Amino acid sequence: MSEFSVIQNIIQTRRTIKPFLMNGQQIPEEKVMDLLQLAHWAPTHGLTTPWRFILFAEGKVQEFCHQHAALYQQHIAPEKFMLEKHEKLKTMGDQASHVVVAVMERGNLPSIPVLEEIAAASCAVQNILLGATALGIASYWGSGGMAYHPAMKQLLNLKEEDLVLGIIYLGYTDKKISGRRNNQIEDKITIIK
Repeated sequence: MSEFSVIQNIIQTRRTIKPFLMNGQQIPEEKVMDLLQLAHWAPTHGLTTPWRFILFAEGKVQEFCHQHAALYQQHIAPEKFMLEKHEKLKTMGDQASHVVVAVMERGNLPSIPVLEEIAAASCAVQNILLGATALGIASYWGSGGMAYHPAMKQLLNLKEEDLVLGIIYLGYTDKKISGRRNNQIEDKITIIK
């Protein structure tokens, strides 16, 4: 199999696996660290490496999920509060091995646009997701609940200019998930000659 075929297969078989489809089996810590090492090789303008990761393991996974649910309960207006959403946030990590909060930390090079820093940190997240696929690890990059709320920044001791890019749940699954696209790449390409 050519190198291109290997990476093509990993990209095309990467799937979002919701945490409730994970089976609770623990990922060896060194594999999680390998994934974070892959993240560190994402493209970065000016070598700012704006990605930061807050890793929750073992009992801290459930503790984080409980804190996330508590933030939702504390900061959502009573008329918008949904008990089922609260419970979902609270139990989201019950079958996950690890939770990683992905953050874009604004560096000290103001000449680099924020959008480029977000893009770089998002590439780092994609490296994690692709690496997880290659290792047979299920992954879910979620942005729901309070992920983007200022209260999450406060919980995680982030600076005002930092941005939470999402919460990554990692684990193993017994489910086989297939993917699809609803359109063709040709519909998204404009060729100018």
